[in-house]
Amino acid sequence: MPRKSWGAVLKGSLREFKDDELTDRAAALTYYGVLAMFPALLVLVSMLGLTGGSTTDKVTENVRELVPGSAGDIITRAVDQLQGNAGIGSLMAIVGLVLAVWSASGYVGAFIRSANAVYDMPEGRPVWKLLPMRVGVTVVLLVMAVISALIVVFSGGLAQQAGDALGIGDTALTVWSIAKWPVLVLLVVSMIAILYWAAPNAKVKGFRWITPGSFLALLIWMAASAGFAVYVANFASYNKTYGTMAGVIVFLIWLWITNLAILLGLEFDAETVRQRAIAGGHPPEAEPYTQPRDTRAWDEQDRRRLEET
Repeated sequence: MPRKSWGAVLKGSLREFKDDELTDRAAALTYYGVLAMFPALLVLVSMLGLTGGSTTDKVTENVRELVPGSAGDIITRAVDQLQGNAGIGSLMAIVGLVLAVWSASGYVGAFIRSANAVYDMPEGRPVWKLLPMRVGVTVVLLVMAVISALIVVFSGGLAQQAGDALGIGDTALTVWSIAKWPVLVLLVVSMIAILYWAAPNAKVKGFRWITPGSFLALLIWMAASAGFAVYVANFASYNKTYGTMAGVIVFLIWLWITNLAILLGLEFDAETVRQRAIAGGHPPEAEPYTQPRDTRAWDEQDRRRLEET
């Protein structure tokens, strides 16, 4: 798109930020995120447990460094507790993991509703199509999260042992210690892009591992998390105000910031689709501005609305 169109995308994203009530939707996603977090952690801990307990320990160490203040303590305590109970060696454990995946998919379901609101598109996919997609996306994201965790901890002595076993020299290990961070960034951006592509009932340009919105979401999240960490460490007085609940409050605010960044990236991608449609002759104020993926679950009002555009 020309530079002028990108300016319209940015302006439209800021306008729709208010119109689509993204702050409230981020709060709803935070609620579902809390409900989904512990089942998701159970799955992650169980999968990481296949590589040994030390891997999980290293992941929690990195979480403490990346997550602001006492929010990291809440996650690491939950992981430590689950680590003592997790296992995959019995039928009940496998059933527990399946139920955990189903519970974790609740967040994806909430994100689907938010994505449809951002694209101004009613949900038209039938339940028998929507639920398997929701669970499938959840499984893919969990697997990618495990890979991300392994990338983070695959350094130092662990990387040296693997290098010795594979006959890789120290130069290759040095290159990996630097290259793993761009790889991790690309993996996280791809996870966000999968959500952006699968969630809305809107036909968008074919799947891309990296989208402008997903990359923007990561940048916003990193900057906002860093700023919030500085604020919590130097200026906030959550301990005085909330007492023993301070850690929980900090965690919830950080999770809300995370969801807000993801929704802002989604809004940016949606506005990109809108500007392309306008460039192709679509009326600027008409909604929806893209075609639906499925209309089988629509009512007559939804169908009339599409015909009017």
